[in-house]
Amino acid sequence: MRDLTILTTASGAQFMPGLVSCLHNNGERKVKVIGVDMKSDETLLQMVDEYFLVPSASDPHYVDALLEICSNEKVDVLMPFMSSELEELQRRRSEFKAVGTMLSVSDGDAIAISNNKLALYEFMAVRGLRTPKYCPVRNLEEFDKAFEYIGYPQKAVCLKATESSGSRGIRIVDPTKSKFDILFYEKPNSFFISYDELRGILAERPSFPEMMAMEYLPGEEYSVDLLADRGKILYMAGRESNVNLASIPQVATLRKNDEAYEIAEKVIGALELDGNADLDFKFDENGHPVLMEINPRIAATMQIFKEGGLNLPYLRVKQLIGEELPEVNIEYGIKMHRRYLEMFARE
Repeated sequence: MRDLTILTTASGAQFMPGLVSCLHNNGERKVKVIGVDMKSDETLLQMVDEYFLVPSASDPHYVDALLEICSNEKVDVLMPFMSSELEELQRRRSEFKAVGTMLSVSDGDAIAISNNKLALYEFMAVRGLRTPKYCPVRNLEEFDKAFEYIGYPQKAVCLKATESSGSRGIRIVDPTKSKFDILFYEKPNSFFISYDELRGILAERPSFPEMMAMEYLPGEEYSVDLLADRGKILYMAGRESNVNLASIPQVATLRKNDEAYEIAEKVIGALELDGNADLDFKFDENGHPVLMEINPRIAATMQIFKEGGLNLPYLRVKQLIGEELPEVNIEYGIKMHRRYLEMFARE
């Protein structure tokens, strides 16, 4: 098999060691991994084979910088990892194809719908797919009405920004939680907040980003990670998120859940999503999984699936370059513990 060059974005993020391991240790061929990030960091060269500094993803020249690197370095596949960059990359797909680079980004409306939590719920509701009880929030008047609609104060409410990732813009209002309990029994990264505090924060500005209120589900978190071909799921596996820190699992277990798998097949089929995706669920009071959101890209915890026999990033690469995809037997029951690893560089 020929050698490949893969470019990955957001290379300073926590997931990078796992991603590089998936690409380097593929068992078939040599893969050169090029990393890019908006911050200069010499320690990245301890993981990737080459590293380039690029503008912020919000910079109008960001995609131009990626195109130049892909052209100069003869990149075979560009694998983006920030939800915020996907739509612009999708719009300029033909420019990457012209320099010989395949984009790991879905076609069609799947990206725009998945990136907006409210749009996703509306898409699901029209098709009879179950969602939590939800309501859009665009101003303080809608904030009050939404909480009443969800059932506050008899029920806890989760408020989240419709276009955000990495736990940004999310808070939980639970009337059974006291400020004393939050101070002494919750870690500083707790999402819990009082109704008055949250309303006061939103009142600080004349306007705020679109948000949505939804019923807070009490069960554990669960995710299904997969690879699809225009709506048909080729591979998928699920993991329990046993311990989380800022939405990133610190302890996770590979576990099959047929009900979540069935939901994934229906939603991915309806979206006609192509490529990698991560579907986040929470269990309701009766133990049934409810889809909370979709990340239309590789998720941070991809390496646990590789340990179970499912190397999702590398399988996506093979899919994009037109190679035959292998049969995979997933080993469930594998447990992951994420711990710190210090890296050093000299000034």
